[in-house]
Amino acid sequence: MMQDPEFIRGDSEEAPGLTILQRGPDNLEPAFSSALGSSLTPADRFYVRSHFEVPRIEAASWRLAIEGEVDRPFEIGLDELREMPSETRMALLECSGNGRIYLESIQIGIRWERGGVGNAEWTGVPLVALLERAGIRPLAVEVILEGADEGDFKPPQHETPGKIRYARSLPLAKARKEEVLLAYRMNGEELAPRHGYPVRAVVPGWYGMASVKWLRRIIVTDRPFHGFFQTMEYAVWERQHGLPTLVPVSEIQVKAQIARPAPHEVVPKGTCYRILGAAWAGESDVAKVEFSDDSGQSWATAKRLGDPIRYAWQFWEHDWHVPNTPGRRVLMARATDSRGQSQPMERDTDRRDAAISHVLPIEVEVR
Repeated sequence: MMQDPEFIRGDSEEAPGLTILQRGPDNLEPAFSSALGSSLTPADRFYVRSHFEVPRIEAASWRLAIEGEVDRPFEIGLDELREMPSETRMALLECSGNGRIYLESIQIGIRWERGGVGNAEWTGVPLVALLERAGIRPLAVEVILEGADEGDFKPPQHETPGKIRYARSLPLAKARKEEVLLAYRMNGEELAPRHGYPVRAVVPGWYGMASVKWLRRIIVTDRPFHGFFQTMEYAVWERQHGLPTLVPVSEIQVKAQIARPAPHEVVPKGTCYRILGAAWAGESDVAKVEFSDDSGQSWATAKRLGDPIRYAWQFWEHDWHVPNTPGRRVLMARATDSRGQSQPMERDTDRRDAAISHVLPIEVEVR
């Protein structure tokens, strides 16, 4: 079946090791099977999610405005921001559409496989420091993060009010958390343009759409934000009293993925194969990872590697005693967090095409 012309899949010459999912704007995905070489994902192997073309921003002229429901609105430049007390935190970012290609119904959005996730160290200034400097007014409820990227976003199922900028909001309680950063470094290096240079938000524990790149404005508001990327896109159904209501996508759901073996890999029969993977749990911690080699009929506890780091992924392994019988095997992994929430086996259709956290099968061939 022919794909929509705007969505393609091929190797990127400009970014070796990444697969092109879309051109203009570029959306790039690494193979998850190659993701576990280090706990930190190198910037040049980190997935790229863009809604519009990368804006050209000069560091010397960049300004960030803090305005809205504040007592002391102000602007800040890059040098002044870098002079403020900074934090360095490890945090995982996952595209809310990561795994979309595995959904049964045909999806209009970008067809991510399993590589729309990465783990990095981010250095920057806590957002709350700028909010406190501005003085939040008593009626404030949300903080809108607006990027400099803009364009006509016209997915087939929606209409937009002409040219728009990418923007998302955070509840004030989340925006005030110390871990939410205005980051200017990634893994100790200056941000690359495609990763948000010169400054981006990093919102640990939430799906990547909240970590707005190329920041230009922070707007404190006294009412919920209903922008396009808050309602038409990146929103899921929530049922209250039996009535479905669209709510913005927020916290990352608990999830484990298998990195090794890769899908359709040939595994020698009768051997001991070291299964490798990673698991993450949004604002919670991973408490358990399980592995199945029989399509989920039975499960064995996998070994988690290293100490858990809040908001980061945790590697895991399992010694799989490969059966002597040749044939196709369906491997699965599932994680449980410290709150007792486990990955579901079936997809919840109320999540539309976002927050894809159900167990994904990996087919391999035993020979």
